[in-house]
Amino acid sequence: MSRPLPVRALDTVMDRTLVLGYTTIGLRVRQALPGWPADPAPDALAGRDVLVTGASSGLGIATAEGLAALGARVHLVVRDEAKGGRVLDEIAGRLPGASLRLWRCDVGDLDDVRRFAGEVAGELPAIHGIVHNAGVMPPERSESAQGHELSMAVHVLGPVVMTEALRPQLAGGRVVLVSSGGMYSQALRADDPEYLRGDYSPTTSYARSKRMQVEMLALLADRWSLDDVTTSAMHPGWADTPGVQESLPRFRSLTRRVLRDDAQGADTSVWLVGAEPAPPNGRFWHDRVERPLHIVPTTRAGEDERARAWAWLKDAAGLAD
Repeated sequence: MSRPLPVRALDTVMDRTLVLGYTTIGLRVRQALPGWPADPAPDALAGRDVLVTGASSGLGIATAEGLAALGARVHLVVRDEAKGGRVLDEIAGRLPGASLRLWRCDVGDLDDVRRFAGEVAGELPAIHGIVHNAGVMPPERSESAQGHELSMAVHVLGPVVMTEALRPQLAGGRVVLVSSGGMYSQALRADDPEYLRGDYSPTTSYARSKRMQVEMLALLADRWSLDDVTTSAMHPGWADTPGVQESLPRFRSLTRRVLRDDAQGADTSVWLVGAEPAPPNGRFWHDRVERPLHIVPTTRAGEDERARAWAWLKDAAGLAD
């Protein structure tokens, strides 16, 4: 169902004003407007395997639960197995009969990602989807086991390496990169992807890595489309996640009453995996609607910058031509 022009205009105004568009207010208004995309069928993912990284807290738990409610066999990919086991039991208690499995993987450690992908490939002949939800916001500049800035390793390199290793299993499936509206505040830093220059800021590092995600989206979507994989990125709006609670306490104190809950933040991720037909390839989404990659001209990257970032990504992730 297409949205009438006045609805599209209202939606755009809410999106640009942030407080209206990114909070629970925006989602509730959009759901009530004509043209809200239909929910996936109740059994849309019955018998299909879906991986969710960072599935032991916040949006990851809500995403896993939403996918399980659609019948998926959900694979919770976590770094802390004890914590993940408790989450699995909690979801199983809320959804009796749900098919859930726990896997350990440190998404920021590329060797561990390759080890994990090898184990998964040996057991799962077909994977319908991966939701790359794992996230970090280190208070100080930190590096992964391979020496990459940690936010970039977890948000960009790990997801790319995992998807690349599982391409045969993902044929015809879907990949979702969970980004952030914070990326709108940053330009692509192809000149300093590892954040080696200037004073480190946790929020800037986080937003830069999310900017890298969306700038590389079209290139990754084109690469993986050779296996008929649909690749999407989305941002959840302002959700009351553990990351917000721990890393942005002042922001949370000011916005707590209108922050989204985890299920509201995860809604578009679940929809992108379960909707039929598959969404258009290589698009950026919020509240089930395609969104622009930029809202201010100063964040627009030139082709040379994008090519330089792509060259860095290919080298760091070990992608073959």
